[in-house]
Amino acid sequence: MELPRNLKVDSVSRLDIGEPHTIAGTATITEALAAMRAAHVSCLLVVQDDKVVGIFTERDLLTRVLAVRKPLSLSVAECMTPEPVTVNPKDPVRTAIRRMQSGGYRHLPVVDEEGRPVGILSAKKIVQYLADHFPATVYNLPPDPNQVPTTAEGA
Repeated sequence: MELPRNLKVDSVSRLDIGEPHTIAGTATITEALAAMRAAHVSCLLVVQDDKVVGIFTERDLLTRVLAVRKPLSLSVAECMTPEPVTVNPKDPVRTAIRRMQSGGYRHLPVVDEEGRPVGILSAKKIVQYLADHFPATVYNLPPDPNQVPTTAEGA
């Protein structure tokens, strides 16, 4: 099969989406960091009434807390990214890639039709999917796709 077609046909549910690690918006940054360390993850989905209302990432910690010297006693709700862009397990992989690329996101919450967290999709999982399903395409690309050798390599 061809790469563009598979990205259009394969759904997000085919990817190895990670378990959704969640936290309440009322939790402190200190509690969020402890939860992230314990689970070995770089982001938490912020939930309220079992629905995703935000995402708290390492980038949020760096840019919204540490860089501006705010206390770690702040609530997660004060420092999270509210109303994050999400994907549904039925969405095509192509949709997830486009949303990640257009927003510069490294993680996308995967939610069901009611907005409840189902998982978290990382850029690493997308790259792994591409390498696993299309090794010839991925491994044979030059660092710059427009770069073509003018002479044959080797002896």
